Amino acid sequence: MSWLPSPSTARHLFYGVLIGFSLSIASTSVISAYRKRKEDINTANVGSRPIELRSDEILDGVTGLIDGSAHKGNTPLLRINSLSNALGVEILGKAEYLNPGGSVKDRVALRMIEDAERDGLLHPYTGSRIFEGTVGSTGISIATIARARGYDTTIIMPDDVALEKVKALEAFGADVERVRPASIYVNLAREYALHFTGMNTPGQSEALPRTGRAHSYATKMAAPSVAVTAVAGMNGNGSGNENGNGHASFDEDEETRTRPRGYFADQFENRSNFDAHFTGTGPEIWRQTNGEVDAFVAGAGTGGTIAGTGQFLKSMTGDVLVVLADPEGSGLYNKVKHGVMYDHKESEGTRRRHQVDTVVEGIGINRVTKNIELALPVIDDAFRITDAEAVSMARFLVQRDGLFLGSSSAVNLVACVKLVRKMGWGNGEKVVTILCDSGTRHYSKVCTLDFGWRLFSELIVWLQRQ
Repeated sequence: MSWLPSPSTARHLFYGVLIGFSLSIASTSVISAYRKRKEDINTANVGSRPIELRSDEILDGVTGLIDGSAHKGNTPLLRINSLSNALGVEILGKAEYLNPGGSVKDRVALRMIEDAERDGLLHPYTGSRIFEGTVGSTGISIATIARARGYDTTIIMPDDVALEKVKALEAFGADVERVRPASIYVNLAREYALHFTGMNTPGQSEALPRTGRAHSYATKMAAPSVAVTAVAGMNGNGSGNENGNGHASFDEDEETRTRPRGYFADQFENRSNFDAHFTGTGPEIWRQTNGEVDAFVAGAGTGGTIAGTGQFLKSMTGDVLVVLADPEGSGLYNKVKHGVMYDHKESEGTRRRHQVDTVVEGIGINRVTKNIELALPVIDDAFRITDAEAVSMARFLVQRDGLFLGSSSAVNLVACVKLVRKMGWGNGEKVVTILCDSGTRHYSKVCTLDFGWRLFSELIVWLQRQ
């Protein structure tokens, strides 16, 4: 039995195994207890998580809140329950009114200013001023971003827009000039930018050439024979080096760079308008719907939203329908349906005080802008929406969905209903539209009108019974 260990060795071996087994059990228990404690911390409050610092959740000022920027994700797609349930489809509204400036125009304003800075046309905190002609939302967006970026703003707008928009602009310190409703307010913004730059350019004073184009580049004011548009955008006719955005860029010395200049944003003709939606709104909608979009419906004021978003969605799938929602008095409906920019209200003896005389603000136009030129090839259909339909829809949404939306959003949703009925859809098709802004900007106009929202409510009840 010499192979058996001595009693002393056996005892030591036994103690070693026992100690090893005890340590194994102890370490396993400690690890399990640690994991359980960590899980308890993570689930202590429903939906909470451990406190941690994440740099990707720290946004770069107010511009970081604007969807489509490099710092943020998406505005949500909101299912309009009442309409979706009634029609048997998915009516999805992109909630652009959640942007910090309160509208879809935040995207455009941010892109225009960023492109201008990138191209050397604007420099922050130099006393420079941004000029724009607008019915309100774009001006508010520009004023919001300009204040955050160190610019002053001058907004020219018709005197019949909702007073809430004027008050919002004034709150941001914008200089607001209200003029009689006419297309001239855009031209005034261009001329003011020209004048402002000339006053801050040595040797120019007020002796400025009136070429009909805004010489808003301070470095080019000394050479009036060179025509430079305020945004050097669509036409690519800016002097200097053309970059990938179609904007002009050029080198400046320090004295010129810090000189105050006027910049005419020109949302109607500025390619940045289109780009903001082609690279922002369109891709967001595509991701949020998992690439399942049957139709995209939008109105057009400048044309940038429907052009940029429509072109992107068409590039991803040719099956998506791009549909225009056009208010009374606008000529775009006839342009899409008949190839002629015309509205019966423009006929001799019937034209009213405004070319788009309607309670709806922000959409509708009677000229073809550069952004609309980009939209026309992708628009498949169009619907004309009356004031009564728009106001009725706005009030219906408050009553049925608790959504207080602006008049342009209501126009878009009426067009969605008309499209679904025309196509005979009712099998869960997805129709996406833009919820442009909130109804809080339209109290003084839409909320004082009585077109009888019950008529539209009765229509939806009838649809539910079919």
